[in-house]
Amino acid sequence: MKPQILKKDGKPKYAVIAYADYQKLIADSEMLADVVAFDSAKKALDSGEEELIPAVVVDRLLDGVNPVKVWREYREMTAAELAKLCGVTAAAISQVETGKRDPSVTLLKKIATNLRIDLDLLVTHGDES
Repeated sequence: MKPQILKKDGKPKYAVIAYADYQKLIADSEMLADVVAFDSAKKALDSGEEELIPAVVVDRLLDGVNPVKVWREYREMTAAELAKLCGVTAAAISQVETGKRDPSVTLLKKIATNLRIDLDLLVTHGDES
C-alpha cells in the first residue's frame, strides 16, 4: 500500500489510498475489534467475572418458570439452603417461587446475592413490546 499524502500549509492533511487497500484496512480493523472483544470475554469467563448460562436455564425462564426457582435449582441449592442464607424460612422461599408471596426488595437483593446473579435477573418485566 502506497498512500498519496496531501498537504495543507506544509503539513500532512490527507492520505489517499486505493479503494481495495481501504477495504482491507476496514476488514483488518473489524477483525482486530473482534479479537479484542473475544479476549475480553474470555478473560471475564476465566476470572469468574462472567459465566455462560446453559440453554436449559434460558428455556425455563422463557417458559415462565419463576426465576428464583430456576436459578436456585441451577445453583443446586434447596429452598431450605437458600432460605438460611437469606435469613428467612424455606416456606417463604417456596411462596416466592410459587407466586403466593411478593418478595420485598430487600429479600430479592439477598436472594440475588446468594444465587450470585444480578437483581435484574429475578425481576419479571412483563410484556415490554
